[in-house]
Amino acid sequence: MRKGKSFEGARLKAKRTRLGARWCLPFYLTRPAVPVPVPDRRADHNKRGENVTSSETAVLVLPGYMDSGPGDWQTRWEAAHAGFARVQMPDWMHPDCEAWCAALEDAVQRAPPGLRLAAHSLGCLTVAHWAARHASAATRAKVAGALLVALPDPHGPEFPREARGFDPVPLAALPFASVVVASSDDPYGGVAFSERCALAWGSRWFDIGARGHINAESRLNDWPQGIDWLMSTGK
Repeated sequence: MRKGKSFEGARLKAKRTRLGARWCLPFYLTRPAVPVPVPDRRADHNKRGENVTSSETAVLVLPGYMDSGPGDWQTRWEAAHAGFARVQMPDWMHPDCEAWCAALEDAVQRAPPGLRLAAHSLGCLTVAHWAARHASAATRAKVAGALLVALPDPHGPEFPREARGFDPVPLAALPFASVVVASSDDPYGGVAFSERCALAWGSRWFDIGARGHINAESRLNDWPQGIDWLMSTGK
């Protein structure tokens, strides 16, 4: 429909034909509506659960246990920003450290250099284990930086029993720049644990106050501060 036109404001126009005058609607109201396709930028979050990272990928998104839902900041980032691709884990409900690290290694191999990682919860521990024990020199060199949000403590009472192989957490310095973000009332990992990991990894550390597990329930929406921290890594 043309700009400024509406059904209520449209006037019927008369046309003269061999059969006499007839009333008809303007052409822009008689043409059938054609649906406009909306591109899904979360190309990696496909039905088959395959990693489809490509030369266009700038950020790999790593959710934690049970994946991230539509209201989580990670999912919102994927929808809003081109070049964000989710690492598809083989089993979101029964996380296995070895399998998750292998999925991350595969995704990094397919991505271009200068990559950043946006990890949440168990995704953060996956990054630490991958960097310490699974990454090749070539894939480690591809990563410019990482944002590590809401680290879960494997010794905490709320740590998922379904998760296997994440303890002990590697405490070697990460080979890329990183930012660790904590919440003062996170039920899955205390401030002291998060700060200790950040110190060992050589990460900048931020406490954003009482935000729970820094997920959809935290109501961060698009979380622009998180994007700023992510993009500040590797500079």
